[in-house]
Amino acid sequence: MKKTLLSGSTVTGDLTIGNYIGAINNWKKLQDDYNCFYMVADLHGLTVYQDPKAFKERSLSFFAQYIALGLDPDKNTIFLQSHIHEHAELTWILSCLTPMGYLNRMTQFKDKSAKNEKNINAGLYTYPVLMASDILLYQVDLVPVGEDQKQHLELCRDIVSFFQNRYGETFKLPEPYIAKMGARIMSLQDPTKKMSKSDDNPNSFISIIDPPKTIIKKVKSAVTDSGTEVKYDEEKAGISNLLTMYSVLSGKTISEIENDYVGKMYGHLKIDLADLVVETLKPVQEKYADLMKNKDHLHQLMKQGSEKARVVASKTLDTVYDKVGLYPEHF
Repeated sequence: MKKTLLSGSTVTGDLTIGNYIGAINNWKKLQDDYNCFYMVADLHGLTVYQDPKAFKERSLSFFAQYIALGLDPDKNTIFLQSHIHEHAELTWILSCLTPMGYLNRMTQFKDKSAKNEKNINAGLYTYPVLMASDILLYQVDLVPVGEDQKQHLELCRDIVSFFQNRYGETFKLPEPYIAKMGARIMSLQDPTKKMSKSDDNPNSFISIIDPPKTIIKKVKSAVTDSGTEVKYDEEKAGISNLLTMYSVLSGKTISEIENDYVGKMYGHLKIDLADLVVETLKPVQEKYADLMKNKDHLHQLMKQGSEKARVVASKTLDTVYDKVGLYPEHF
């Protein structure tokens, strides 16, 4: 039997080339070998204020981008997190088992609290438990995560132990899947920080649906050091970030690219990288545009994904209800 894999992206900002390189491109490669669940994590997006109308439109846009980026809705289970009520129900049960001390250690809560001082809400504090529920509902074997998400997966694994110690073996223990290359694409304006789709500076990231002219402008304005040699060097975060992007999108090794640019300057690499990004995203943007013109078809695909996801999620939740002593709805 195929192993099960789950991942998703929170509905905030715009999906970026960093999301594509670090996550979605890897998802696409895994869909033939694994039983894949890919969710649009809209519930997670509620930890910060969202304009309701824009939020709803963005959720549909994310769903369409998943498919446009190459995720086959027949090979994968693609769904909106909020359409599966079992996520919220399991979260409550697991919250009653998770010590506050473990949540206090979550570095992302501290980081996000610093950025949202006027809205440090309970959801922001407990969303790692919702993330654990996302994973455990589908009896997941592998979770594609970036380095910054490893702590959340470790908490998920702790929660499996908490539940098992009290109620017996119930969930699979998930393992991380981390891509060897391109797992962490950095900001174009501050290459010491990860590229974020929620960055206040739009020039720091390339959106999957940015027009070609915008992409070219953003790449050309990417921050680099004062040198000129196109060479990967951890001390030179800007040029190293551009080389990583180029390597993943072109399929060339860093060494091959360095050889191609002997005697050339940063500007030459930026021009070629911008063209490469535009060409990579061209078919994606064309398919996305077609999907967004036919929302009835998108809604049908969304319903199809939700129905597939609920079959698995409801089975797991029924088992959990029985283990903790909740009275079954169906008897």
